[in-house]
Amino acid sequence: MALSRISLLLLGMVFAALIVWAVITGDFRTEGAWLTSHAWGIVSLADLYIGFLISSLIIAFFEKPKAAVLWIIPIPFLGNAWTILWLAYRLPALRARLRALRTTAGS
Repeated sequence: MALSRISLLLLGMVFAALIVWAVITGDFRTEGAWLTSHAWGIVSLADLYIGFLISSLIIAFFEKPKAAVLWIIPIPFLGNAWTILWLAYRLPALRARLRALRTTAGS
């Protein structure tokens, strides 16, 4: 479990570093215009935001309402790096719930 959490956190840090690099070196207006003018760019953005929605739903189902809001609001701005942080934080509890479901389903 610890290895999984550490791996997730490292992955999140690498992704966050890529975001910082893109913000510093990229031109979002020009590159965003290019992205939205191509079919696969639009598909990629739709995929990204559908993923954000799915992550938000999972968080909303798992967290208490006030905590869920605090975890969900940053997702459109910080992306999957934020979702990875939540997953690393909640991994032990998620794993326990999944094991409990398997035990209940197997009975």
